[in-house]
Amino acid sequence: QVQLVESGGGWVQPGGSLRLSCVASGTFVSLSDMGWYRQAPGKERELVATITSGGITNYADSLKGRFTISRDNAKNTVYLQMNSLTFEDTAVYVCNAAALRRGFARNYERVYWGQGTQVAVFS
Repeated sequence: QVQLVESGGGWVQPGGSLRLSCVASGTFVSLSDMGWYRQAPGKERELVATITSGGITNYADSLKGRFTISRDNAKNTVYLQMNSLTFEDTAVYVCNAAALRRGFARNYERVYWGQGTQVAVFS
């Protein structure tokens, strides 16, 4: 199995910053794309950012310039630096990762999700 564990969430005032981390552990050959999503109360889950194993990033248009995704392949960890936070950024932030695993006949890739970490922005 593959487990993803997020950390770094919490409470922050508007204009503040937080850095989220997500560590992947378990049995896998490698990790390809990793990403962050978020789900606010009463809303659907939405993409925040993704990053390939080679470091190519993709962001939700509305978050470009404030959020930065990065990863440490040696640590199987993806980060999300969030700056200039607003009330609208309040949500549960969830990471995911595509893991290549060994199969009986061939390797296969599967996407795994963490449990999420709460980010609350209020004054």
